[in-house]
Amino acid sequence: MSAVRKFQLIGLGIALVIFAADQWLKDYVLNTLGLNKIGQSMELVSFFNFTFVKNYGVSLGMFEATSPEMRWGLVALTALIALVVAIWMFREKAFGDIFGLSLILGGALGNIIDRYELGYVVDYADLHFGEWRPFLIFNLADAAITIGVVIILVRSFFVRDKDDNSSEAAAAAES
Repeated sequence: MSAVRKFQLIGLGIALVIFAADQWLKDYVLNTLGLNKIGQSMELVSFFNFTFVKNYGVSLGMFEATSPEMRWGLVALTALIALVVAIWMFREKAFGDIFGLSLILGGALGNIIDRYELGYVVDYADLHFGEWRPFLIFNLADAAITIGVVIILVRSFFVRDKDDNSSEAAAAAES
């Protein structure tokens, strides 16, 4: 098995772990902790709570689905984006890019399942400093997507050429 194929399979594994962890954590908050009414909250530490909200939109609550047609449109659109990310991940050679894409894919799958099954995405992570909240309430999938996008952007602007050359050299050495 080539190093690139191994990286891609590891990326797929990471995506599946993110997906499973996201779904488990959402179930834990809703069912085990019983935070299933909008606004219900549990303080974990002074600056972080679990607070249940329903997110009918996508990134930052934009494009809110206000009808069944819009809901299914968002499911289809986000599924198409996840498919594009998966194809992109299996075309990449550098592990850094594969890793970033795997975070995006795993997070996207977690949120797609929520929207498909519930009609909304379960958000619960409430980071705050007093009354100031640097982010809207989010979930593990959102965090994975954001971190993955940052990795891809940083690598695109600062690291890409070095890794492409080293990946090609590694692949040539294995041949």
